[in-house]
Amino acid sequence: MSQRVLTTESGAPVADNQNSATAGVGGPLLLQDQHLLEKLARFNRERIPERVVHARGSGAYGHFEVTDDVTDFTQADFLSAVGKRTEVFVRFSTVADSLGGADAVRDPRGFAVKFYTEEGNYDLVGNNTPVFFIKDPIKFPDFIHSQKRDPFTGRQEPDNVWDFWAHSPEATHQVTWLMGDRGIPASYRHMNGYGSHTYQWTSSRGEAFFVKYHFKTNQGVRSLSSEQAAEIAGKDPNSHQTDLLQAIERGVHPSWTLHVQLMPAAEAADYRFNPFDLTKVWPHRDYPLRRVGRLVLDRNPDNVFAEVEQAAFSPNNFVPGIGPSPDKMLQGRLFAYADAHRYRLGVNHTLLAVNAPKATTAQNYGRDGLMAANPQGRHAKNYEPNSYDGPVETGRPLSAPLAVHGHTGTHEAPPHTKDDDFFQAGELFRLMSAEERSRLVANIAGGLSQVSRDDVIEKNLAHFHAADPEYGRRVEEAVRALRED
Repeated sequence: MSQRVLTTESGAPVADNQNSATAGVGGPLLLQDQHLLEKLARFNRERIPERVVHARGSGAYGHFEVTDDVTDFTQADFLSAVGKRTEVFVRFSTVADSLGGADAVRDPRGFAVKFYTEEGNYDLVGNNTPVFFIKDPIKFPDFIHSQKRDPFTGRQEPDNVWDFWAHSPEATHQVTWLMGDRGIPASYRHMNGYGSHTYQWTSSRGEAFFVKYHFKTNQGVRSLSSEQAAEIAGKDPNSHQTDLLQAIERGVHPSWTLHVQLMPAAEAADYRFNPFDLTKVWPHRDYPLRRVGRLVLDRNPDNVFAEVEQAAFSPNNFVPGIGPSPDKMLQGRLFAYADAHRYRLGVNHTLLAVNAPKATTAQNYGRDGLMAANPQGRHAKNYEPNSYDGPVETGRPLSAPLAVHGHTGTHEAPPHTKDDDFFQAGELFRLMSAEERSRLVANIAGGLSQVSRDDVIEKNLAHFHAADPEYGRRVEEAVRALRED
């Protein structure tokens, strides 16, 4: 079998890939060396803008299989029959650090699932925590800026981190999650995933339900202490990536069981707290978990850049039977995610293999733009309606409409009888064992004691006191002891 010939990008054969063309032996290089210039120019452009958040990530392919009947609650086709399988791509990530950051750090983890359904791609973006730090997207850029590298020092600053939290009491619940035992997963395989947001399911009868997703790891939850994480991050910054890659390569396929909580839409208005508040969970005693199916990852990407770095998830990629809720953070992300990908990857990023539908074909009138393939042919039109048999609308909404009323303006969320920024953080603290509480207090105090301003420390301590008296007292004592050392 003859060897394939190395060519330039235009297809011309390359005579010498070891030596540049020069003006005589030992002379200066020649501008006419097309192969040299092409290689250097492409090399300069190999990197694209990294994600502002969730930059450091890993991914894998697999499938989702329905194990329980949920057709009374959603008309989504990929959930329509027990045993039905849908191909998926899942991307895990840290949130705050850059692309070159370590995996074993105290940070929430992204948990994004792309379902390649027969009705189009459905993207479910979430984290390994069921809640988040803020409840309104207008605060998101400020929150991320407070967690990222300081413009002057070039490093993450405790003053910035805790100053933002001091002025955001709603963050107390997520801070309790983050500083607790599950704040540093041992691997991506050993953590749960959550849709976090509230979404909407619509049945074939038009009945609407609000839904929360819970992916429970079948490997068991395993986490690292701060000391273990520091050691691992120093030895192998790619520890989570290595674990996921090697497990799948040796045939150990990680899996998660998907459960959902379902709230009839009519119950949302009178629920004791705002069910669309991303800083709160729905207690299981109110809305028990209902099993749906099993997610299995069994194939690694062949090229991390092409399939993980260029994977684009957007929560506005819905399918019939699934839609948004009035969750403010979700509403903001419906725009922000897709816009981030248009910036990073270009307007035609949906044509990339990892992002394109696999079980159906995208048919629309989008044309041109950077890297456009435009394969529709000479007779295809780029407008609608037309007389040339182009794709047409269905007239069938993907989900039930959301009721709106009142005047426009910058409103706070409508009050519910039990709305509170601290109660659920206290509930979480009281669920912990004595050992878990001690580790939580030590983790918080370790960071808060480094803050230089006393008023910022006092504001944060007030949040923990409001969540639970013991919680506040122990954190205050631990911070004082560390600052007196």
